[in-house]
Amino acid sequence: MDNNDLGLLDDATGLDNPQDNKNVSSSDLNIAPTAPEDIEKMLGLLSHPEASKRMLAARVFCELEDRRSIPLLISLLGDICPLVRVSATYALGRNTSPEAVEPLINLLNQDWNGYVRKGVVWALGNSGDRRSLAPLIHALKTDISAVRLWAASGLAQIAILAYEDIIAAVPPLIQGLRRDSVAAVRSNCAWAIGKLCRELPSNVIYATAIDALIESLVEDEDLGVKDDARAAILRVGDSRGLRTIEDLEFEGLI
Repeated sequence: MDNNDLGLLDDATGLDNPQDNKNVSSSDLNIAPTAPEDIEKMLGLLSHPEASKRMLAARVFCELEDRRSIPLLISLLGDICPLVRVSATYALGRNTSPEAVEPLINLLNQDWNGYVRKGVVWALGNSGDRRSLAPLIHALKTDISAVRLWAASGLAQIAILAYEDIIAAVPPLIQGLRRDSVAAVRSNCAWAIGKLCRELPSNVIYATAIDALIESLVEDEDLGVKDDARAAILRVGDSRGLRTIEDLEFEGLI
């Protein structure tokens, strides 16, 4: 497996990953609904000696929430099989717990497998835990494209929890919007900036973020990025950005 050749939304494990800012659903994961009487069996399979059984059970908890699964899923983050680790990360994104945050961060820092790290950033984004902020910023700056894609969206979910975290998250998102080589990552940065700007007062960081959205709307070569920058400006409702959109529409440029 070549981490540099990871697709943005594909997954070699068979998990059809959802878009970064959406919840995982049963249809996304191709998992049949599990009857309540089967949950006990799935909990037991999380400790099965066969990797395929552990993976199957972990995939079930990508769909189901059961607090009893959390310590078992945390233990699977160290599993020798990367397919099991991937499944465990998504399951912990569904079954969130403060106890899982540090193990997930450690896995993000150490795991060689890009699919695993991709699942980790999704789980950290769902965690609602401010400890996830710095690892997500680092992933946005340094990791492969598939991981950067979800790190951008995860930052919007985590940073919104506190003003100082928004201030820390917006600059790397602006950098990603302006400089990332992958259009899908730039699009997610635009979405995240739009979400965070709604929580900011009119200060230098806010103005710089709006400048970056306008710049992308005007200059980005990818139409999808332009559309997402435009949508972000509309969500924020910034008067300067709205005037720019009106001018560009009048001139027939968008």
